[in-house]
Amino acid sequence: MCGIVGGVAERNLVPILLEGLKRLEYRGYDSSGMAVLSAKQENHSVSIRRVRSMGKVASLETKIRGSDGGELKGQVGIAHTRWATHGAPAENNAHPHVCNQTIAVVHNGIIENYQTLKTRQTELGYRFTSQTDTEVVAHCIHRNRQNTASLLEAVQASVQSFEGAYALGVVSVEDPGTLIAARKGSPLVIGVGIGEHFIASDVSALLPVTQQFIFLEEGDIAEITRESVTIFDAQGNPVERAVKQSSLSASSVELGEHRHYMRKEIFEQPQAVTDTLEGRITKESVLVNAFGNEAESLFKTIEQVQIIACGTSYHAGLVAQYWFEDIIDLPCRVEVASEYRYRNPVVRDNTLVITLSQSGETADTLAALQQIKQLKPAKNLPTLTICNVPESSLTRESDLTFLTHAGPEIGVASTKAFTTQLVALALLIMAVGKTQQRMSAEQEQKIVQGLQKLPGLVKNTLENEGLIAKIANGFADKTSALFLGRGTMFPIALEGALKLKEISYIHAEAYPAGELKHGPLALVDEQIPVVAIAPNDDLLEKLKSNLQEVKARGGHMIVFEDEKSGVDAHGEFEVVKATTNVGRITAPITFNIPLQLLSYHVALIKGTDVDQPRNLAKSVTVE
Repeated sequence: MCGIVGGVAERNLVPILLEGLKRLEYRGYDSSGMAVLSAKQENHSVSIRRVRSMGKVASLETKIRGSDGGELKGQVGIAHTRWATHGAPAENNAHPHVCNQTIAVVHNGIIENYQTLKTRQTELGYRFTSQTDTEVVAHCIHRNRQNTASLLEAVQASVQSFEGAYALGVVSVEDPGTLIAARKGSPLVIGVGIGEHFIASDVSALLPVTQQFIFLEEGDIAEITRESVTIFDAQGNPVERAVKQSSLSASSVELGEHRHYMRKEIFEQPQAVTDTLEGRITKESVLVNAFGNEAESLFKTIEQVQIIACGTSYHAGLVAQYWFEDIIDLPCRVEVASEYRYRNPVVRDNTLVITLSQSGETADTLAALQQIKQLKPAKNLPTLTICNVPESSLTRESDLTFLTHAGPEIGVASTKAFTTQLVALALLIMAVGKTQQRMSAEQEQKIVQGLQKLPGLVKNTLENEGLIAKIANGFADKTSALFLGRGTMFPIALEGALKLKEISYIHAEAYPAGELKHGPLALVDEQIPVVAIAPNDDLLEKLKSNLQEVKARGGHMIVFEDEKSGVDAHGEFEVVKATTNVGRITAPITFNIPLQLLSYHVALIKGTDVDQPRNLAKSVTVE
């Protein structure tokens, strides 16, 4: 995910674009760049002035201040902060991309058919100076501009040949007062000012200059000038999009309405899921190249999967194990990194090794990856890191990287990082299944449609907070708890137990519900609450039988169920209808949310330090 900001104004835009980039830096910062249209006073000619830099936005700012030819100024411009997908982090791969000193483009997303377009454009005489997919966009618009009356028409004609996802900002020396914005699969907003207009990947980038926003819809293309914004839908028809007032402000307190970062991050999960999906799926399919330029070729060779992780990330891996084997029939093993690195594991040829980490700096996971890399010369062992932090050690060490885009997670107890890891793994299942033809187009479309509903499902689940807070009161005098789940809900039970341990200091254990009779039933009495997860799936009736075993021994049950599961809410049972109409992919992600809320509210009752629980650190960078 990359960050875009741009504008058309009467004043110098450069400071505004720089501030916007700083606010978008979480979206990727291996490089950044800016291009402005600069007019020469002596002959009124217009040219593109571009500055690009490796690293963070501060490096770009330093370079702009000392740019050759005097201070960079312009009233029309675009800027970009990048996380590499096509082409390694390098200045020549940084945006904006320019064609023949005429067209400048910034892009967020992936052009899937870029190689076909590149071959055709090379034959037409276009010269490529980068390894990105974005450069074909600039060349395509340039060619169409030669045969159209305006930049708008050139962009409208060009997007017809693009397959994949994109948010675009385009300027041209031939249309010096115009900025074109286009959106498909990646969000783009228009900031409305007085005698000036802006574009950005999200609202936060533009809060210093406006609180009025237009949210472009799928397929929209906008022609933006200082005086006006004209929007056309995917069919080329002019449309009206509402101008909305943002409730955010540039000086908003970080915690906002929330008492703790953990609660804030729990409630940020609908947006975090949206951001993780952004630019990675179309309406019907996953974009395989979202996992890297070489992903498709590497995925074709794998015969099994090895997931290595610690803590919460390990639980995400356990969920994925069910998915890999159940959905695409691919063998998968999951291991705790701190154990894996100290034994002599048998790693078979053609294994995709996946490391999961919020920080990308987890010492045991990093050491396990380095151990794997020593075997690579003799074996085909492609490595993939799923991580929340760009430029971390794991991302640098891996062949492929997928950023979860959860945003900063300050609370020690991982919430939105775990949820977005599950979303990333769901996308990976589809990408591998699609590449190896282990998944039909119908299956892929069904999962994509489920993932598109997920932000709404999570938001609805969060509405149970009041009821969950009341249930948490029952834990005030408790020192132990049991969590139960079957299938993919067993790893979710493990995660729920871990959360309760981490922040409330209550001893908690999780078991597959079918294992109760093999030992854990001995613990059940009126003093130990038993938390169960009851989705409406093939194992529901077996789970209900397990719950009756607990009831018969006087245990107090808290059941989070699908509305259609039909668990009787009486006697020792407290039932929360947490969600409904969830599938194999969306169910574990959604049912995780009420367990996070339960642990949070129990911690409040216990009076513990929610965000910084004792003895724990956010990133475990030592053994």
